[in-house]
Amino acid sequence: MNYARITKDGLWDNNIVFAQILGMCPTMAVTGSATNGLGMGLATTAVLVASNAMVSMVRNVVTPDVRIPVYIVLIATLVTLVDVSLNAWAHDLYKVLGLYIALIVANCAVLGRAEAYAQKVGMLPAAMDGLMMGLGFTFALTLIGGIREVIGGGTLFANAHLLLGPAFAFLETTVIPDYRGYLLFILPPGGFLVLGFLLAGKRILDKRLAQRRVTPVATPEPVAG
Repeated sequence: MNYARITKDGLWDNNIVFAQILGMCPTMAVTGSATNGLGMGLATTAVLVASNAMVSMVRNVVTPDVRIPVYIVLIATLVTLVDVSLNAWAHDLYKVLGLYIALIVANCAVLGRAEAYAQKVGMLPAAMDGLMMGLGFTFALTLIGGIREVIGGGTLFANAHLLLGPAFAFLETTVIPDYRGYLLFILPPGGFLVLGFLLAGKRILDKRLAQRRVTPVATPEPVAG
């Protein structure tokens, strides 16, 4: 199993947000700050890893006719566990993310990875795929949230110690002191603007990298004599 390929797909080539354009509901709704994006991404990553592993474990037991309902039940159970855990141990983050934690069940990326990959491979590569896809999703949400937060308020990872715990206090940064902020980027339209520019940037970068790979390297002319 090519784990390097799985890693590259999850983080970049097949990124849930920047390549598959899935999970747009939490991407637009909870990325008003980098802290919210990081928290939502980590919660989704936990569900992706566990659901991929469990789907892989039962793939030879469940018949094709009922596989989708079984996968949904497994995912819903895991989301409920994550929801209850956040409510118990990260209550402030739970209050901020609210309904969007439960809506992980409806995130097409989670069921999509179960159907497209986890049911076809062993447990270890399935869990690895879930981890990389989750980290790629977390990276996308945190990046979008960070850009919106910096432009909208001049801070980065504000209130991380309250929402994620005291261990994350080192992330809190004031990027632009005495900055009044640009409200548009905190509001939903700002999410669409930032996502649009990032999608365009990724495509330009991918195109340039592809051109660099296919451009032949000129070989030096042999020296006479």
